[in-house]
Amino acid sequence: MALFMDGAFVSDPWRCLDSCEELPSNGQILMSPADWHRRAPLRSSAALSNVAFGLTLDPDDPIEDIAPDLQHIALVAITFPKFTDGRGYSMAQLIRGRFGFTGELRATGDVLFDQLQLMARCGFNAFEITDAVTIALLTSGRRPDFHHFYQPGAGHEVPVGTRPWARRPGE
Repeated sequence: MALFMDGAFVSDPWRCLDSCEELPSNGQILMSPADWHRRAPLRSSAALSNVAFGLTLDPDDPIEDIAPDLQHIALVAITFPKFTDGRGYSMAQLIRGRFGFTGELRATGDVLFDQLQLMARCGFNAFEITDAVTIALLTSGRRPDFHHFYQPGAGHEVPVGTRPWARRPGE
């Protein structure tokens, strides 16, 4: 597994916490939403003030269940079990757009080179990559590069009114 973030491969400071493990006194830990809710009384302890929390979401996890807690979460990792499963894109859009999450939003699982730019447009800013071809392309300096989009997304956009390919209001 390789973590690609901010245009480069970086080491991953996060570790997955097993459901039977005790919460550490420091570090960056990932857990499931079920563990997050089960450990609610322990999370507020002053002894855990040096712990950053992250959640790993599966495509069928309801976002609304974690939305009230997003202000306490530094990382949300959304799993893509297959490259054809698009639910993670919708989840990312909701987490960034509707719920205003500003932390790290990571795509994990079956993440391929052709998906990276569209994932970024939905709000992802980190990618956990296991595909050897994708790793090789990124290592060689290749980046997915499109400049014109029909729909608005997260990140850099062409200003409204300067999109000759887009339909004008009222047409």
